[in-house]
Amino acid sequence: MTKYLLLAVLFLLAGYGGVEAWPLAAGPSLSVASPADNASFPDGIVTVRGKAPRVALLTMDGASVLRDQEGNFSSTLTFPRGGSILTFVATDRFGKSVTAVRSIFVPTSNSQPQTNN
Repeated sequence: MTKYLLLAVLFLLAGYGGVEAWPLAAGPSLSVASPADNASFPDGIVTVRGKAPRVALLTMDGASVLRDQEGNFSSTLTFPRGGSILTFVATDRFGKSVTAVRSIFVPTSNSQPQTNN
């Protein structure tokens, strides 16, 4: 009887350890909620939002991005007219990384400044 009880406890501990270790083995996760790919922003102001749990470092175009304890990130940025490509890279503490890319476009102004001659 003691033997079976010990085996059951060991089985439960191994199962619990596997459940808790799964996120570490799964690697980093990255989801970019905003901006949508190929989105257009007439005013050039872009809100970047997403979630990157289980990461040690999150970068956007090589610059570090701050996250809260749950991995959420949000920032409002201004982009020049034309196209831009945003590259997000999430790296966990074991060196595994995942990348997300978003293309955005800020249209050029149709109105030309008038000059008085």
